[in-house]
Amino acid sequence: RRGDVKAVNDLATSAPLSLLKENKDGWIPLHDAAICGQTECLKIILRGSVDKRTLQEQTALLLAVSCEHLSCVQFLLETSADPDISSKNKETPLYKACELDNMDMVSLILSHGATVNQRCGQGWTALHEAVSKNNTEICEILIRAGAVIKTPSLHEASKNGHKESVAVLLTKNADANKPTNSGLLPLHIAAQFGHHEVVIMNEAITRILETALIVSLLVSVTSRARLRHSCVSPLHLAAEHNRHTVAAVLLKTGADVNTTLADSHSKQYADRRATALYFAIANGSTKAAEVLLNAGADLSLDPVSPLLMAVRQGCVSTVSLLLEREANVHARIPSYATTFPSVVALCMNNLLLLKCLLDNGCDALSCFTCTYGCAPHPTSGGSHIRTFCEWISTSVMCKWAGPIIDLLLEHVGHVQLCSKLTELLDSREEWLAVKRKSSSPRPLLHLCRFRIRTQIGRHRLKSLTSLPLPDRLIRYLSLAD
Repeated sequence: RRGDVKAVNDLATSAPLSLLKENKDGWIPLHDAAICGQTECLKIILRGSVDKRTLQEQTALLLAVSCEHLSCVQFLLETSADPDISSKNKETPLYKACELDNMDMVSLILSHGATVNQRCGQGWTALHEAVSKNNTEICEILIRAGAVIKTPSLHEASKNGHKESVAVLLTKNADANKPTNSGLLPLHIAAQFGHHEVVIMNEAITRILETALIVSLLVSVTSRARLRHSCVSPLHLAAEHNRHTVAAVLLKTGADVNTTLADSHSKQYADRRATALYFAIANGSTKAAEVLLNAGADLSLDPVSPLLMAVRQGCVSTVSLLLEREANVHARIPSYATTFPSVVALCMNNLLLLKCLLDNGCDALSCFTCTYGCAPHPTSGGSHIRTFCEWISTSVMCKWAGPIIDLLLEHVGHVQLCSKLTELLDSREEWLAVKRKSSSPRPLLHLCRFRIRTQIGRHRLKSLTSLPLPDRLIRYLSLAD
């Protein structure tokens, strides 16, 4: 280890067997000399044991490569060290050199006849590792040496956003239309994994642009028929993972914004989601949703309205975006029948989101419709269609009843609370003011505003600012004053 050539030479003469004695890990001095880069010691020790392995099946050559001792590697290879012997985890010296991004080491090992397509424990070849490092020069060397371009190489380059490696592999006739076992093409992989956020802004922008270029490269060589027969489109994957830049490139190059998921794949989701837009919203990808809506995404193709999913996610910006694009604020949940708007039930205690929906025409009046009125409500049974008073009285919701009812009262005229709602408001002293608001005559200012908003209609309420009205009146009708 110290490189004490004289001491090693004396031992080789006086006690040669000591140079073959193993330690507890199966190492002999040969291995120590290799990993420490002591070439002169290697020359003395190396007498018929060049390929001796440790308990982890590491040869001196592999150890020297691992520590990038080029002179040791050259000597061992010239002394007939076998470059194809792998360690216990099936790593060869060539694979290790590619992992270390050491082009000189790769060239040297190949020049001594290393097998270029040998696989490691995870099934990768040296080319796969070079692609994962985005080292195009090593890729070129390996391909010239006979490396077979298997589909996983192109998938790996696409996954990591390595534009240069993708370009090299495509010029070497890598097959962009051969799927992996999961059925995904390289274009799918690029759309899903091609960009990962990094801290430094300039690097993030660079990675986004490189991903967009990779998608552009793959689109031109990917079969449209293959894409049509895949269970999920690249656009779905880009939307699901908020790759809004990738989604924009896919749409620009001809992807159908309203393509739907294969039925076999859609069945895997309880809501039977179908469109890329729904995937974007379900995964909180507001930017991707906006890109899709700008491209003409249809809001009526999913069994469950995308608006309901956005409300469930609690994202006010996405909900506002969908309402601007004429989403139906009174969409129903197929499996949950109510006499009041489903969006109200999905808001839970999110008052900001509830206000956004009510301001955009959500029917607040239906929340105060109850067949029992002031009469006692039955404790069980009754209709399978749930009323607002039943929903707000549940153990999950009752603790927020006061603020929710208070907000609803701001969007209706005079209403009569049923006995269940009255009982709820009586349960807390701080909610008595809400009860007094409901039983007192509503201010004329409020009643006028409510009537005008009703006459204007829900659709025109969304474009109040474009009406030829004074700013003060617009603020009044928008509930800003």
